[in-house]
Parts: sequence; structure tokens; C-alpha cells
Amino acid sequence: MLSPKQSGTLDSLEQLQVRVERLGTVLAPGGDATEAGGVLNPAATRAPGGELLIYPRCVAEGNISRVRTVRVAGELDKFDCERLDFALVPEAPYELRPHPGYGCEDPRVTYIPVLESYVMAYTAFGPDGPRIAVAISSDAYHWNRLGLVRFAGSANVVGDDKDAAFFPEPVLSPKGRKCLAFYHRPMLHLSSVDGRAAIPMIERMPFEDRESIRIGYVPVGPVLKDRSNLCNVAESRQVLCPDEKWGSIKIGAGTPPVRITLGGTTGWLALFHGVDAIGGGGQAPSIRYAAGIVIHDLERPDRILYRSPQPVLTPETNEERRGVVDNVVFPTGLDPRPDLGDHVYDVYYGQGDYSIGAARLFVGEPGNGAT
Repeated sequence: MLSPKQSGTLDSLEQLQVRVERLGTVLAPGGDATEAGGVLNPAATRAPGGELLIYPRCVAEGNISRVRTVRVAGELDKFDCERLDFALVPEAPYELRPHPGYGCEDPRVTYIPVLESYVMAYTAFGPDGPRIAVAISSDAYHWNRLGLVRFAGSANVVGDDKDAAFFPEPVLSPKGRKCLAFYHRPMLHLSSVDGRAAIPMIERMPFEDRESIRIGYVPVGPVLKDRSNLCNVAESRQVLCPDEKWGSIKIGAGTPPVRITLGGTTGWLALFHGVDAIGGGGQAPSIRYAAGIVIHDLERPDRILYRSPQPVLTPETNEERRGVVDNVVFPTGLDPRPDLGDHVYDVYYGQGDYSIGAARLFVGEPGNGAT
């Protein structure tokens, strides 16, 4: 993995300025049984007609998850959300199991022009635990499953895996192949069993061995011939790992990336999440989920150009600090807002593992005075 200093292109981004304004709660459970356990962690995209769609994870009793399509208008605590049909309900064998806790979780949606399609990466929680699955759509409303991602062609260890999100354009893999790329986060077995109890053990591990962000690479040629090949991964490379500044327990992908040019450098900007232990004092520590920015090299996204030295979004509001899981902001959707200016983005995120919030992100040219 290349550090920012090793990439050789960070200097113009070292003083990157970021400002965040919260827009309020977008969506909360409305009394329907399918949302009894929360409506959270939404994908976000613009449909062909320009309307904003989000795709929240809706959690029913028994921790059974579905992905709904929601059309959104308005902003600033006056969001108008129209609940439409479910995009995905658990029905494939890899999304079902006989005991509680299964379904379709935490989607991210990317429009990929070379495929003329929207691609949804989501967590299929089935008989083997959490795995990455992919669905595809031509109109952002109707989805067809492609199946589970297969890592047979890569060195990635097969097992629990989450937080997948596709890049919108083909890139070069570390081996120089033209590929479609996606984030993913292989999980440690000890944290998937009991994440909080595992913290002391994780803190004794080297940072690079903790749960980290990887990029999987899918050769684009076979996908253009047969969309089902989108599930066949040829390479996987760790690109970002926890560190001592923040996100020390684990990090994972948040939003799909978007193209950005700053300080004369063009790359891919995304938000990611980082988890830290807080509290303690003789009791089991609590955890905090926060969000930061990462910028990747345009052609070789395994090269990191910028990583937030501190999170840009931390739990502050009541909805973020108290929920099914306390102290959680979990970014999953990023909507560029060129109508509001250069480098302005609306971020959609899970609050407390129960509801959905939004914030406006202003990314300034280095040294432009933004804070």
C-alpha cells in the first residue's frame, strides 16, 4: 500500500479545506412493520430523469433487512420522501437463513456509463454470514441480481466481507489491467462474533492487520460481453488501513467515489468510516463511528493522494449519539451538487443505526479559507 507521501502527488492537497453543514434528518421509521428496527444506511443516486433516489436498509423485527427505493425532494429539515417499492427483498439462497438476522443490507449504488447501468453492491446476509452481492439496473428503479462476488481469481481470503461500493469508471489495477473497481472490507472473525469484546485484542494487532479498505478489480472486457462477469474478481489490494489518529479499530468504505479536481490534481473522492474505542474506565469500551475523506489517484486508485487527518463528520446530534447503536454516523450516499457550486456534495448517512441524516460537504481548494 502506498502512503500519501509515497504517492508523490499529495503536496498540492496537504492544506485541503473542508466544511460540513448538517441538513437534518431525512427519513426515520414511519410505523410500518418493515421499518420497526430502523431505516438506515442508504445508497443514493440520480435517476435518468434527474430525480434523487435513496435506497435505505429497512430492518424488520428479527433483524430481517430489505432495500427500499425512496424518491426524495426538499432539504434542510423539510425533506419530502416518497416510499416506493422495495428494490430488493431477501429471496436468493445467499440472502436467507432459518434463524433471525438475514437479508439485504447497506447498499451502495453507482452509475457506470461504460455499462449504461446502475450497479448496486450490497451485503447479502445469509447462511454463510455477510457476503458481497451485486444487482444491476438500467433505470434505477428495477433491479436484477447478478449474484455473490467471487474472489477465486484474487489472493483475497474468502470469508465475511462488507462495505462494497463501485467506482464509476474503469481504472488500472496494480497489475496494469483495465478494470472496474470496488471497495470492500474483509472482516476479522473475532470482531464478527462480538465486536465490542474484541477491542482489546484488536488494539494489540498491527494496524495493517486490522479490518481495512481493499479495492477489488474486475477486468472490464469480460463484463462488456456478459454482465454476470461483474462478480468475477481478478485482483484485490489493501489500500487504506487503520491508524493511530482516528479510525484505529477498523475502517471501511462509505460512499462510492466521485471524480474531483483540486490543486491541479484529479482523482476520486469518497467518504469512508472509521471506528474508535471511547470510554473505558474499567468497563468494556464503547465505540464511535465517524467519517472522513479519501482521495485516490485517477488511474491507479490503489495510490492514495489524501486521507483526512481527522474525521469531517462525528456523532453530535441526539439522533447520531443515541440509537440502536450509539455514536454512529455511517456515510453511504454521495450526491454531487454542481448547482450549488464547485465541489459541493450532499452526504447521506445512517444515524445511530436507526435513521437517515444528511449533511452538505464543501471541499475547498487548498488554502482558500474554507474551514
